Amino acid sequence: MSPRRVYRNGCTGVAVIACAAALGAQGASSRQTASTQTIVLQQAPSDRTVAIPKDSLTQYFKDMDIKQLQTLRLLEGRKYNVNIRRITNAETALVHPQTIDVWVVLEGSGTLTTGGTIQNGKIVGGQSHLIKAGDVEFIPATVPHGVSGVKGSITWLNIRWDTDWKTTEPAR
Repeated sequence: MSPRRVYRNGCTGVAVIACAAALGAQGASSRQTASTQTIVLQQAPSDRTVAIPKDSLTQYFKDMDIKQLQTLRLLEGRKYNVNIRRITNAETALVHPQTIDVWVVLEGSGTLTTGGTIQNGKIVGGQSHLIKAGDVEFIPATVPHGVSGVKGSITWLNIRWDTDWKTTEPAR
């Protein structure tokens, strides 16, 4: 049996979601609407790696379904974060002015539309294609994007970072 991980908020293992929700104002960040609530499990450390085993991901998926969460933030690093996104319907199209997304689709499928312009929450004039388990998508900052055509659910890891970091080295 693998050892249980203890997080800074005192929670252990897969009980983190329930614990984070219970902690509320005591340290776990969350938004108020149930279906769009984002729970932050832990701050991204700067002095060690973080392993997230497949068994933990599987349990997080189950917990997200029970709590009807669309987003679970595994690591929060201010200018970067790692999330699980799990949706069952089309989502409103969006654009991040200074945030890059990398998606790794873990389960399910849907239609990703990118580019074009956003009008009334939908992308007009973009390009659409099927995304499914195993696919990886790179979405640059300023590019409109949204998922539709979900049958059942689609789940992806969403790895995000901001583009406004100060750099001391020229780009390669």
